[in-house]
Amino acid sequence: MIPLAKNIKRFFSFREIAIFLIAVIVSVSAGLGVFVYLKKDVIINDNGSQLVVKTMKNTVGEALEQNNISVSPDDYISVSQNTELQRMKVNKIAIKRAVPVNILSDGTEFKLMTYRNTVGEALAVSPVKPEGLDRLEGVSPGDRIVKEMSIRIIRVKEDIISEKEPIPYQTLKRENSRLDKGTEKVVKQGEEGVREKQYKVVTEDGVQTLRELVKDSVLLDPINMIIEFGTVLNHKTARGGIIRYRKVLDMRATAYTASFQDTGKNPGDPGFGITKTGIRAKKGVIAVDPRVIPLGTRVYVEVAGSTPDYGFALAADTGGAIKKDLIDLYFEGQDFVNRWGVKRVKVYILLDE
Repeated sequence: MIPLAKNIKRFFSFREIAIFLIAVIVSVSAGLGVFVYLKKDVIINDNGSQLVVKTMKNTVGEALEQNNISVSPDDYISVSQNTELQRMKVNKIAIKRAVPVNILSDGTEFKLMTYRNTVGEALAVSPVKPEGLDRLEGVSPGDRIVKEMSIRIIRVKEDIISEKEPIPYQTLKRENSRLDKGTEKVVKQGEEGVREKQYKVVTEDGVQTLRELVKDSVLLDPINMIIEFGTVLNHKTARGGIIRYRKVLDMRATAYTASFQDTGKNPGDPGFGITKTGIRAKKGVIAVDPRVIPLGTRVYVEVAGSTPDYGFALAADTGGAIKKDLIDLYFEGQDFVNRWGVKRVKVYILLDE
């Protein structure tokens, strides 16, 4: 050490050494003064971890870089990185780190980086978010964000659907006393009406979860079909004709003619050949019990067996032996009358037309 000091003394005088030391001290003091004047106090809160630093840097970004702190576009920073640091106050920088969450919606999974506190806040700025009636499944908007949490959005759609359906018409039948029994006639054609039903239909992710009738209205009333049916009894005779009648009686029939044998009168006698009703007796005139078949009634007489029908006739005569179910049929010719005897007949009481 002594030789070194001697060497220094050899090159520098004491005075020169003193000047050098003073210069160093002045330089260091000046540097410290500049640092003290230009330094900025910075507190960095990085996702809950606090770092207190002093820096000569001018901007927030430079201060973060100096401390090896990087901020991604998804992270939150309380001030812009271009913000200038202040000397006269403490500069506070808050950083909140974004975390990944998985959003499941529309059959796909979307990964969102977010620094937001709650599910609702995160979804509010997410490109994939609930809209309208959409709902969340498994989480609530107020739930706190957790790294790698799953948020499922159920797409809810509500529509009003109108459906039209026919209203069947009714078929109304009514009697027609002018139509033959067994026949019908369409008086008015029926027309279907139209009913409109409106349903509220709710689907969740395309699956129907509700179908509720909200309105039911008749757009067009149906027109009922009207059919008239006949009430008139009718019968097809052995002669092939159709007779229309009110009722039919099972009776017995005898035969008579205008002879003295049957009437007790001869030609020329008063009232010979004249019936009870005053008309002349002839084929088609029959004698009846007026309590059973009123005089003046038109009938059709159908004879049982192989004997031809007597046919159309008029109840215009009476007889002392003609009682209850017995009628007497007028024929021309005594021989035929004598052979007739008593036969079973059906007497159809015809309609007055």
